[in-house]
Amino acid sequence: MHHVDAADPVGRGSSAASVAPAASAASNAPAAAQIGQKPTRYRWVVMGLIFLIWAIACADRANFGIALPYMKKEYGITNTEAGLIVSLFSFAYGLVQIPVGLMYKRLSEKTTGILFSVFMLLTSLFTGLMGTTSSVLLLQLYRVGLGLSEGPLGIGCTNVINRWFPPEEKGTATGLWIAASKLGPLIVPTVCIIVIQLWGWREIFYVFAVPGIFLAILWFFLVTNSPSENRFCNEAERRYITQDVAAGPATATASSRAHVGAQVTPMPWLDGINRTRRVPRLETLRQVFTSWNVIGVAIGYGCMIGISNIFMSWIPTYLVTVKGFASVKMGFLASAPFIGAVAGNMLGGVISDRLLGGRRKPMMLLGALGTALMTLLLVEAPDSVLYLGAMLMLSGLMLGIGFAGYSAYPMGLATKATYPAAFGIVNSLGQIGGACAPLAVGMLLDRYDWSSVFLYMVGTSLLCLALLLSVVEPITVRKAGEEA
Repeated sequence: MHHVDAADPVGRGSSAASVAPAASAASNAPAAAQIGQKPTRYRWVVMGLIFLIWAIACADRANFGIALPYMKKEYGITNTEAGLIVSLFSFAYGLVQIPVGLMYKRLSEKTTGILFSVFMLLTSLFTGLMGTTSSVLLLQLYRVGLGLSEGPLGIGCTNVINRWFPPEEKGTATGLWIAASKLGPLIVPTVCIIVIQLWGWREIFYVFAVPGIFLAILWFFLVTNSPSENRFCNEAERRYITQDVAAGPATATASSRAHVGAQVTPMPWLDGINRTRRVPRLETLRQVFTSWNVIGVAIGYGCMIGISNIFMSWIPTYLVTVKGFASVKMGFLASAPFIGAVAGNMLGGVISDRLLGGRRKPMMLLGALGTALMTLLLVEAPDSVLYLGAMLMLSGLMLGIGFAGYSAYPMGLATKATYPAAFGIVNSLGQIGGACAPLAVGMLLDRYDWSSVFLYMVGTSLLCLALLLSVVEPITVRKAGEEA
């Protein structure tokens, strides 16, 4: 006979059975609430800070081009020596990319977040030091220091984008990041001319050093390396970012479903040219370092960065010494390539995401071909502000329209763990290749004229086009449970 305790009129067995469902329901309540909650959009606040920081960082490297004619006059340096000083930044920047990519892979997310702020502070420090130089040797040393300090920022930005954005937004976010790299050089000529007229060329570097310090402090307090540890990002947004469809209808958005479909929807004519293939993700460092897709894109990226570096560092000198334009016209025309590039960067990322189903190569191919055509039209260009402005702007547009693809392309090949190393290779070879361009321009100018410089830009654009045709457009095959 079953004994019923007086204190437990329904019996222990029935009590346990009734308490268990209640406990289960209580534990599931927060999960249910999370499923129904509206996602925050804090990732776009993070993107805003990335945009500002990268714009300032790229302005810190671009202001040297405006000061260069004054430095050449004060120090009596040749074109080749000037090209070497410009290139030292990119060599240093490129050399740290692979070590920094490995560092981001191995260190904890909290540590990498702190290091990002430290490198931003160092970038501002070396920018300010450029104004204190008293010799060519110090100019060279500070340019190397700037490259070593700014190098980790690029990988840091793309690593945060890769972790903070879902697949259908990565191209757009990367396009905004790349657009920031052109916004910096866009505002540099105007600001520099004002500063030079008020004070002198040295004060350029003091003025540009200040914003980076402020932004480094903001980043330290507001941004983490991933959304999982950020107090301003709620669980619904985290699930949306990771595309956790199992979490419920609130996170399985129509846009994410459309994007997944778009990634595998055939575009026969385009996929034939594009060499679209299903490929497994690169899960190990050996796979990353031996992938021709990564290396080929990296070398092509170096060709395009080289052209961007020429626009940034040498075009102001061309406009003043060859075309004889005064500072106001020079400032406007020196900005023209970057007006086009900002538009191209954002346009390329949106088209890649929204119209091409995440395909990156078409915009990269268009950018290389278009840049070759536009720079060809600069050979023996007339002394017309209208013509030069139009050609420089269109050159920047074509250059910029494919730039986002070089950063987003490795996201489609590598896992989130190996992406920093993959992008490190792309950025390292890209920056080292780009570093050769300003030096090559200096050597060409000491022997030939500016026609040879523009033909050099045409040749490197066509080389990039050939390299891009040799790599595949990846449709990645993911393992079950792997994050996008």
